[in-house]
Amino acid sequence: MLNQTGKAGGEKRAIPGTLVFDGDAAQAGYALNAMCYSFNDAENRAAFAADEEAYMDRFGLTSAQREAVRARDVIAMLSAGGNVYYLAKLAGILGLNVQDLGALQTGMSVDDFKAALLDHATTETRVADDERIVA
Repeated sequence: MLNQTGKAGGEKRAIPGTLVFDGDAAQAGYALNAMCYSFNDAENRAAFAADEEAYMDRFGLTSAQREAVRARDVIAMLSAGGNVYYLAKLAGILGLNVQDLGALQTGMSVDDFKAALLDHATTETRVADDERIVA
């Protein structure tokens, strides 16, 4: 029988080197993700910028989530149940883009992360081209 994560025997999904966003993470990160979702509204972004502590109070962030936000520690936010799609809203307020987030998640510099993306894209294109030639 499969459990809620789609694995037999009740095992949680594990991907080495990756924080898996599953039901448990979603529950743990609800307040943080709700706060980040609120940043779709410019008025809320301004309220956060004006008084981060009061804004975090409004959503009831845990102490771990608060510290992660204060430290601008994306990995800690993910560990505290943050979903990268919602965290991207916060990243925009902090002047970060998706490539900055990717670099932080992988422990690379932004330039190295961009180069890795380009290398991967080139490799994938070559593999696809090679498959068409063979086929």
